[in-house]
Amino acid sequence: MCCFSQPVRYVADTRIFARMSEPSRQALAYQMNFGADADLAMILPIPVAPQTAEDAIHFLNLEGYPAFFEHLDAGFPEPVPAAVAGRAIATYSKETLKVEKVGSFEASFVPRPADFDRLDRRFSIAREVWDKLPAYADYGFVVFKLRKGDHKVHPMAFTFPTRFPGQLFFPTVHIHDGEVHREEEFDHQLYCQVNRSGLFALMKWDESPGIASSFSEPAKSAGLIIADKHVHRRELRGMLENKDILLGTA
Repeated sequence: MCCFSQPVRYVADTRIFARMSEPSRQALAYQMNFGADADLAMILPIPVAPQTAEDAIHFLNLEGYPAFFEHLDAGFPEPVPAAVAGRAIATYSKETLKVEKVGSFEASFVPRPADFDRLDRRFSIAREVWDKLPAYADYGFVVFKLRKGDHKVHPMAFTFPTRFPGQLFFPTVHIHDGEVHREEEFDHQLYCQVNRSGLFALMKWDESPGIASSFSEPAKSAGLIIADKHVHRRELRGMLENKDILLGTA
């Protein structure tokens, strides 16, 4: 799912799409339903390449394509069976982090955990929480500011320089109450497009019978969907280990 800066009443129907948009740069799209009683931020840890600059994240506006994930799902005519999921640091200034308007959201890139001090406290997670996740010590963080209430948000999307050029990264670690739990309740559908299919890493994934242009609108996807490639999908449901997913093929 994701990490929230304030408590949420519920999060459901999380959907994530990933592919390599170019060598060493991954594209990611994210959507979920949620309910919250206060303004908050959704925070996605991402494995950026070492010494990634503050302007290296490219945000993509999918406000005009709210059906992005519904169309991807239409490429799979049968339900997917449930599956169980298988450092150099740059120096940055203390100036306020840049905020971009991306469709219905305001978005920022936080280069490292210490830089959360440069965000409004409502939209950050305390440093001691990140200390419980040492693997994120040199990760970057994409922050989307959300309004209180009950929402199905349009897809949030961006590309980033990745430290895993041969793998696809899916941010699925949960932090919903300021604590890091060993297991969490998953309600996810993961989608991807890869350069090569039929590999061992895709054994738990279903492949769409047709190419993406037969069930989606690539021209509206800000370059995320490749029209003539198939889409793969995997479903994660129930209590699972609270960790991110890495697909060992890009």
